[in-house]
Parts: sequence; C-alpha cells; structure tokens
Amino acid sequence: MQIRKISKSGWSVLAVALLCAGAAQLPAQSTTAKQLTSEDHSNTAGGASTIPVNPNTEAILKELDAMRARIQELEAQLKAQSAVHGDVSAADAAVQLQASRQALLTSAASSAAKASPPPAVVSVSAAEPTGTLAPTVDKKTPFADADWTWLNGSPRTKDFPLATKYFTPEIRVDTNYNLDLNHPADDTINGSSEIFRAQEVQVEQLGIGGDLLVDHVHARLMTQFGMYSVTTPRNDASVGRGQWQLNNAYRYLAEAYGGYHWDKMHGINLDAGIFMSYIGLFSYYNFDNWAYQPSFVSSNTPWFFNGVRGQFFVTQHLKIEPWFINGWQSYARFNTKPGLGGQIKWTPNNFINVISNNYGYGEDDLNIPGRTRFHTDDSVEVKYYDHPENVLDKMAFSLTGDAGCESGSGVACSGSSNHKIFVPATPTSPAVYYQKQSFLGWMAYDRTWFNKDRYALTIGGGQINNPGRYLVLVPAINGATALTGTAYFPADPGQPYHGTDGTITWDFMPRQFITFRTEYGYRHSDVPYWAGRGGSTPPGGSQNSSIGSPSDFTCTNGSSSVDAGIGYTAMPGLSYTQEYAANIATAKAVCAGIPGYTTLWQPDLRRDEQKFTFAIMVKF
Repeated sequence: MQIRKISKSGWSVLAVALLCAGAAQLPAQSTTAKQLTSEDHSNTAGGASTIPVNPNTEAILKELDAMRARIQELEAQLKAQSAVHGDVSAADAAVQLQASRQALLTSAASSAAKASPPPAVVSVSAAEPTGTLAPTVDKKTPFADADWTWLNGSPRTKDFPLATKYFTPEIRVDTNYNLDLNHPADDTINGSSEIFRAQEVQVEQLGIGGDLLVDHVHARLMTQFGMYSVTTPRNDASVGRGQWQLNNAYRYLAEAYGGYHWDKMHGINLDAGIFMSYIGLFSYYNFDNWAYQPSFVSSNTPWFFNGVRGQFFVTQHLKIEPWFINGWQSYARFNTKPGLGGQIKWTPNNFINVISNNYGYGEDDLNIPGRTRFHTDDSVEVKYYDHPENVLDKMAFSLTGDAGCESGSGVACSGSSNHKIFVPATPTSPAVYYQKQSFLGWMAYDRTWFNKDRYALTIGGGQINNPGRYLVLVPAINGATALTGTAYFPADPGQPYHGTDGTITWDFMPRQFITFRTEYGYRHSDVPYWAGRGGSTPPGGSQNSSIGSPSDFTCTNGSSSVDAGIGYTAMPGLSYTQEYAANIATAKAVCAGIPGYTTLWQPDLRRDEQKFTFAIMVKF
C-alpha cells in the first residue's frame, strides 16, 4: 500500500482537507469508527490517525497550486475592498474568503472523487498545525469548548510535554519562605493549611505522579513529600478511631484513585480512593491558585476525601458529582455514619463558572455519635475582561459563600452564639445545655493579568464566624493535633471565633510551567490564636514532640516544664469568658502545688498576624 507523507505547511493542510472530502465517497472498510471518533482516548496524546485518500495525488496537487493562487488573489481583492469601503469589516472579509475557499474545496473534492484507483493511507500527525483553517471545536468533551486555565483553583498549564499515549506524568515542586512579622521563637506558624514555618526555606510539596488511561480504565496518583506529608495528616482526628495508624499509611499520598469511564452522555466516571474535595474553591496545590494563603473558608474546609465518587457530565457545560466518603477530610469514619455529598459544576458560557458543593449526614466529631454535620459551599467565577492584545489583557473575580452547622448531642444549628440554650429537665430526661454550633463565611478575590499573562496581581480576602470552632484549625501548641486538641485553645461547643483576612499577591510567570510569587497577608481573630514572639513550644520542649499530653496545661519553673495533668473543662453554667478564666485559675493552682513547678506556662498567642511569603512553584 502506497504511503505519502504530508508536509507541515498551511497549504498542505488544505490538501488534507481536500483529500478527506474526496474520501467521503470511498468504501467504509478502509477505516474503523474507533479510529475516527473524537472519543477515542488513544488519539488524544499526539498519536497518528489514519484517513483513506485517493492515490491519484499528482493531478490533485497541481489543482491545489491553482487554488492557492486563486485564494491569494481573492485575499488581495478583499483587502483592497476593505480599504476603499469602510463598512466592510475584517469579519465580513473572513466570511467571504472562507466561502470562496469552501467553494473551491467542494469543486476540487468533486473532481477527486471521480478517480477510481483503490485508496491509500495518509499519515496525519495530530500535532501538526492547522494552517489557515479554523480549528475544529470539540463539542463532546466536557468544558473543552473554552480555555478555563484562568480559573482560581485550576492549573494554567496548557501543554503536556511528557505525555505518552497511555500515561500523562505530572511533577510539582512548591518551595516557600515566610517572613512572619510576629517572629515566633520556635518558627512555628499556627492556623494555616499552607504556611507552617517562619524565616526558613521549606519544601511545601514535592509531588510525583500522573494519569493513566487504558481502554476506559483510568487511575491517578500524586505523592506529597515535604511539609504536606506531616501537616495534612495532623489535621485529621479520625485516625484516633481504631488501632491502625492511618495517618502514617496515607501521609505520602495526595491523590490515589482508580476507576472506569463510560462513553455515555458526555462521559461518566466512577472513582474510588483519595481525591480532591473542591470545597472552598482553592486547589490543594498552590500553583493552581490565585493566592498562596487562602482565606478561612478555604483553609478550614476539606482538601481531600477518602471514598467513592461518580462524575456525570450531563452536557458539555454541566457536571453532577455525588460523593460517598468516610467523613469530613478524614481517612476514616469519626463514628458510625459515613459522609454524603456532591458537587454541581455549571459553565453557562465561556466567562462564567458556577460551583456548588454540599455535604451532610456524617457524624464528624470523634467519639460523639449523634452529632450530624451539614455544609454548603457555593462559588461563582467571572472573567469580565479579556483582551489579549493589550498590556492589561485579562481580569476576573471569584466570590465564595459557605454556611453550615452541627446538630445533636448537645449542640444546635440555631440559637445565639453568645448565650447557651438551656433545656430544662423533664420527668423522663435530664437538663441539657444546647449551644450553637455553626459556620458562616465568605471570601472574594479579583485578579488582573498583564503582558500576555506573564504577570498577575490578585487582591482578596474574607471572613468567618464559627461558634464552636469545629472547623477552626487546632494551633500546634506543645505538639497538639486535631486528635489531641489543646487546653489553650479549646474547641468545646459554643466557643466563639471570628476571623478576618486579606492578601495582596504578585505573580511573575515567564513560562507556563513556573510561577514566582510574592504575597503579603494579614489575618485577625477576636481571640488570641496566631503564634507570637514567644512561640508555641514550652521551655525544655522540642519542636517535634510534646511535654506530657498536648491536651493538658503545662507547668514550668522557668527552665523546664512538666505536664499539669489536667485539661480544659467545660462549665455550662458560666459564660465563655468566665469559663476560660476559671480553667486558667485552676491550672495555676495545680502548677503551684507541684514541687519545684510554680508557674503555669502559656503560649504566646496574638490576635493579629502579618507575613510576607515568597514562593517558587513548578508544574509539568
């Protein structure tokens, strides 16, 4: 069988189009539906597809030369007409030119179809340029009819230089330096899911993995080495249920799932394993985000889920994704009920992205059965300016609102966050103090790109109100984790927490695979929470262990420390301020009674934090 290699010039692509048009009347057995379908994943990684053509190409190529001369003549005439008549727009000229080209192609295709010799096969590389022809719009693949790399929480890379037919590798490196103006003595930063150490260069994440797709079976793996491998598991209290050390089993995995794809509607996926949660809009990977330190709404909500998800791409612009998961950012269940939730993603046009995430049913407070959590997270992103020909080439904003609560086992969704709700005793039940346990927050960001997206400026921030503190990250005081808790920042029902934050971010992106980021951030809370100059480590303690139980108060005589042996005690009959003061007084009395230990040690916690972050982030 004769093979002819098509050249890479724009004119050669017209030849390919002509030959394809002539092949429309040839026998169907020369190719298969699978070779030509746009849903065939084996052809999406730069592979070659086969198209039957007529071998009598010498006469056709001569005719193409004549066609090229005629088209150039038409282009010159249209340009002259546009110069004389101002009412002829560039779009009108393009339409007229395209019509002329189509007429010539149709005529030539008709001539080519008259040839009778058997068909040959022309090898056409999918990576070859399309010349002057308009690219084919993919109307099948979900969200493929627009460029969505501008979205907050989505990677901006458009090329995959390491991709093969079946496997697309992914490599991420994220390194930062944080200048905390509180200058904590132990370099420990509290209250963040992205920034953990001060005045040091640290590898935030080294991720190696990728996506595998073979015959509709797919899998994804992304590792997490660096700070993420320690800080992410410490925020999951579910590992305290049962005997197996799940925080160690999963600490080096960011994503690990496998599943199957069905070519129904615009695609259906079923995956099981660890996958990203989407709640809070920001991505788990800082390279994908408009800011390095996200607002409370994102930082205090899940980054991953362990469970099963389905993805139903109902139309090219609508995805419905249900979740069956172990719990709220957890490797395991906290009690007896799993978590249920899902996402709805809708892109009504090329400039708007709407996402709604919802969660419920799960009992997500360790060893407190009967307390159910509900949460809704809703975002809209709008690109309101897009002129790539200008220095200021693109502008967009995002707006996110979250609301949620917990109900049952002593807490309620309604009521006052400043007063406890008392239910008097009855002949059949004791008195109960119900306290409000809720979450309400928002965040907004505006981003401007310059000079063909090489530079970007982002300004944003948000607020939260979380009485009960059930979503506030536990500060790392004396080795405390989400499992242990800390007496110095109790998370008992009804405890108040209001937070406000803002960031200004400047990005330099000389290539699509790298971002140099500089960011200023300010955060405030209505209670002491952020690490101050005195730090979060007791005297005599080390930065990777605790003195006694992290959930207890710590005593000190100035040179060494010891466990007080008592934790925080809830006192329903007192206000929250009175309750905390009473606990501190009790702890001081206990420390005074221990021989040689006369002082209650307290971490240096502040209401405000300011810091500068410098980061270099790479993604292939």
